[in-house]
Amino acid sequence: MASSALGDYLSTRRARVTPAEANLPVTGHRRVPGLRREEVAALAGISADYYVRLEQGRERTPSAQVLEALSVALRLGDDGRAHLFRLAGLAPTAVPRAVIDRVEPSLLRLMDNWPDNAALIYNRAYDVLASNEIADALFQDFGPEHNLMLLVFLSPRARQFYVDWPRVAANSVAGFRLNHAAAPDDPRIRSVLTTLLEQSAEFRDLWARHDARGKAAETKTFEHPDVGTITLSMQTFDVRSSPGQELVVYHAEPGTPSATAMALLGTMAATRRQSPT
Repeated sequence: MASSALGDYLSTRRARVTPAEANLPVTGHRRVPGLRREEVAALAGISADYYVRLEQGRERTPSAQVLEALSVALRLGDDGRAHLFRLAGLAPTAVPRAVIDRVEPSLLRLMDNWPDNAALIYNRAYDVLASNEIADALFQDFGPEHNLMLLVFLSPRARQFYVDWPRVAANSVAGFRLNHAAAPDDPRIRSVLTTLLEQSAEFRDLWARHDARGKAAETKTFEHPDVGTITLSMQTFDVRSSPGQELVVYHAEPGTPSATAMALLGTMAATRRQSPT
């Protein structure tokens, strides 16, 4: 039975919700890791037959009311709910066009005024469009084609650079899927997706999970070849003047070894700038 992107997403989300999380009793032997189809249908207040048709791709136009109920039943959260609506064609997607690659000069000046905070801007395809000096010193190399997705999955140094590589990889794919759903016909996004599907088994496995969520405040730990281990808080902001662009800022807690390491990186970067080889 041919499925659909909507059906695949519902199926993978159903498998990730346990009966306990859905406040359902566990009785008898269960052959599925998550909820049964009829359980999701009951939680959403729809017929089991209708839900089966949704998963199998035989029904592709659910109402907004049904999608809202499924979002609650499957515990999707804001990003997952938005992704579900897009897949059903009930949320606006970006107008097909090339990914915006021009960064506002005022934003570049602002980033340059943060000597201790690594900052970079990327587009929906995760191409790094701009970065300040300390971000360049932290990352050293933004990976093949200056793209963070390709860095995570195709750069041989990624697993050493990102201390918690599995978590970084999973979060990156979830964010990339959200961007892909927002602009599925964008040629650059499709190009990056094709490259990753062809060249990375780890990406293919994560892509098949259909996770979709945006960036959130979190911490990342890096292993830098010059200054050692650095743990930084990360904040992500949408660039309103350029839809599709995101600004990411990394910050070390004051008084920590990571703050000392970042200060050292800044000093090293300034020295290289003043004494080019």
